[in-house]
Amino acid sequence: MRNEALVGYLLHQRPYQEKRALYYLFSQQHGVIHGIGKKGAPLFMPLQLFATGKRDLKTFSQINITSQITTSRSIEDKGNIAATLESVPYGNITGQQQYSALYLNEILWRLLPTEDPMPILWQHYQDSLHQLRQPLGTDELRLCLRQFESHLFNELGFSLILTHDSVQDIIEPNCSYRFLPDVGFMPVLQNESQSEHLESTTMKTVFMGAELIKMAELGITKATLSYWSKLYRHLIDHLLDYQPLQSRLLWQQQRRYQ
Repeated sequence: MRNEALVGYLLHQRPYQEKRALYYLFSQQHGVIHGIGKKGAPLFMPLQLFATGKRDLKTFSQINITSQITTSRSIEDKGNIAATLESVPYGNITGQQQYSALYLNEILWRLLPTEDPMPILWQHYQDSLHQLRQPLGTDELRLCLRQFESHLFNELGFSLILTHDSVQDIIEPNCSYRFLPDVGFMPVLQNESQSEHLESTTMKTVFMGAELIKMAELGITKATLSYWSKLYRHLIDHLLDYQPLQSRLLWQQQRRYQ
């Protein structure tokens, strides 16, 4: 690409020389793009910029903050600038919502392939940031994250079947099932003497059939939120090869010192 106009959100950045940074941009046009540009681009704000380069690492220039309305249209000229970097604050997502937005950013830049257009997921991400700018209760915040994770998994090709187990038998409400990301839900055979050991070693991956049936019937709601949280956390950890999420660690530290 040569001086191509892009609209997107900054997911992650690293220092690069004294006055520049390496940016991971989630663009509306091409998905995640890596590029080098002037330091100072903010998180959680819609950006417009110009990208040049044939290889994986582009050069970003004229990085500016644009309005959210502009992001739904193509940029027609270089003068269509809503605000400069210097005149707009870092972003108006604060508190718990900021940790949640950092989490969304981290799973995107760590899981998405580069230069693979995902306009539908991009729109869901923008909508999620809009939600995170609103006052949210704890359950509302968790619902926002779980719903976005669902869109992400769909984009990555993960189809979770909640009505049948790994051998296509119907899920039974009184049975226990262990979730294996590459297999599905496997029935767990246990008696009373095994129950305590099962709970202590694999609790995070075991579901009662009644829970799965409820998830399939209701989807992601407050009534099923804890089940979806357990399932999606396990799937995220699997996709990241069980490497820790920095945003999750920051959130845990913040809660510890409250």
